[in-house]
Amino acid sequence: MTTLITRDGLRAAIDAGTVTVVDALGGEYYVQQHLPGAIPLIEAEVAERAAALLPDRTAAIVTYCSNPSCPNSGRVADRLTALGYTNVRKYAAGIEDWVTAGLPIETGALTH
Repeated sequence: MTTLITRDGLRAAIDAGTVTVVDALGGEYYVQQHLPGAIPLIEAEVAERAAALLPDRTAAIVTYCSNPSCPNSGRVADRLTALGYTNVRKYAAGIEDWVTAGLPIETGALTH
């Protein structure tokens, strides 16, 4: 079971620049809106893309998807953990909670 992080905890980590945020929805959902600095990584791509996107297996990583009923963030977190990532947490409330709280989001495709 992946450790959870609260909205306030995640916001503080993003503001401090101490976390890599992973959007487990990907595709058009990512383009429409994502958490600040988030990178798209869906379950089907974890094995082939994780090493390039997330080279430090000890870095703090937080996965999220749309809301608590969305399984994507947990699945991506589980796959990352299975690949040897040691500091993976999940923002279970998801982007819907983030947006409802009035926190900033970004739009558009990944540019790097």
